[in-house]
Amino acid sequence: MTIEKTEANGRLKAEELTLNMGPQHPATHGVLRLVLELDGETVVKCTPHIGYLHRGVEKLSEHSTYFQVLPLTDRLDYISSMSNNIGYCTAVERLFGIEAPERALYIRTMTGEMARILSHLLWLATHALDIGAMTVFLYCFREREKLVDLFERLCGARLTVTYPRIGGVKNDVTDEWLDSLFEFTEEFPGRIAEYETLIDRNRIWLQRTKGIGVISAEEAVNRGLSGPTLRGSGVAYDVRKYMPYGVYDRLEWEVPIGKNGDVYDRYRVRMEEFRQSNSIIRQCIERIPSGPILADEPKFVLPAKERVLNDMEHLVQQFILMTKGPQTAPKGDVYVATEVPKGELGYYIISDGTGKPYRMRVRAPSFVHVAALPGLCEGNLIADVIANIGSIDIVLGECDR
Repeated sequence: MTIEKTEANGRLKAEELTLNMGPQHPATHGVLRLVLELDGETVVKCTPHIGYLHRGVEKLSEHSTYFQVLPLTDRLDYISSMSNNIGYCTAVERLFGIEAPERALYIRTMTGEMARILSHLLWLATHALDIGAMTVFLYCFREREKLVDLFERLCGARLTVTYPRIGGVKNDVTDEWLDSLFEFTEEFPGRIAEYETLIDRNRIWLQRTKGIGVISAEEAVNRGLSGPTLRGSGVAYDVRKYMPYGVYDRLEWEVPIGKNGDVYDRYRVRMEEFRQSNSIIRQCIERIPSGPILADEPKFVLPAKERVLNDMEHLVQQFILMTKGPQTAPKGDVYVATEVPKGELGYYIISDGTGKPYRMRVRAPSFVHVAALPGLCEGNLIADVIANIGSIDIVLGECDR
């Protein structure tokens, strides 16, 4: 807003107003603080401040064994902890040169897509609520509750799951669990149609999203954007296609892209990703093979829990691996990227041969996307700031690492 002040000579002088948005504002999706300089309702300058958590996950990881790091990754994007776990385990496995069994890869791919749906459901619920559509919020949590119930049945946790393991997964899936998940995949396409019926052609929704926060394909690439935020600008880049992991290269699915790079296109990309993830889950259920869920690598892989509880040798093995880490870890470094719901999540790990990472750095998509906010907001209305924040789908847990 512009403030008018009366000078000594009686004339009016206009001054720009500086406004703090956040870190308590619910539409900032976490402890994000934006310092906005306003001229009327137009944003002249936008400065993001992200340092309000101070948890130091990367430095904590360097003082923990490879196995002790795993629960820390849950707390990065805590909305999609399963995806964080999968990315970290994949990185450590490539560093150690071990391969997870086929059944474990199918389970990871399946649960990773469940996490993508869960994340997008929370995104759609809160994004729509920010813009003024309350019913969508209630509908999304109806489906989200079913999936977190399935996570709870699988591993006992609903949010921070710590389910994947280096070399596989914690425990196997049952036929009853797979049947319940398959039932969800049969119902979910109809639920997506319900969301679209509510807002796809709603004139208020279209006015708040069409032509707002436009990012060209060239600008998106130059800014290092990834995930649906990048694909909304028409760039068909997806880590699952170009650097496959899990069993993505064995399944049939497509990469949805937008045309105009605005808030509406980023919304449409995520809605189509609902359908693609649903299809991937169904294919995994239909094709999942039998077999072990943990690699037979005693030097690097924790033993199965039932063996630990019934065998002294495996109890000692777990104790050594957890307290000291792998004692024959190879020296070197590795960078592994995975496609999490918000974009490209990369782990860079340097090993000095001890049981702990010498250095670990995380390439978090939300951190990169926050840096794009000034370009999206400056020159546009303050009301569009809310739509822009929601459309890039950030979580501050992986920003202030």
